[in-house]
Amino acid sequence: MNRRPFVFSQGPARRTNQPQAHFDQLEATELYCPNCRRAVPVRRFLLLVLPEGDKYEYRCQFCGTKVGDKIDRPAPFPGLVR
Repeated sequence: MNRRPFVFSQGPARRTNQPQAHFDQLEATELYCPNCRRAVPVRRFLLLVLPEGDKYEYRCQFCGTKVGDKIDRPAPFPGLVR
């Protein structure tokens, strides 16, 4: 019988110096609302179109209170394709 139930294999070394592309842009689905005093589903509203990206505001789906904001930065333009 194996007395160590959680044995983790020594897999290949991870690269920690490169950011993971999976978490480049996250989208909030629920945030804490101070008015409702719980985590609630949110709606995203476009506030401003800025040179560095689009600014969005997250609001509570039930009472409309602002619960957060986010700036979506566009991917860099790759230039001309030849």
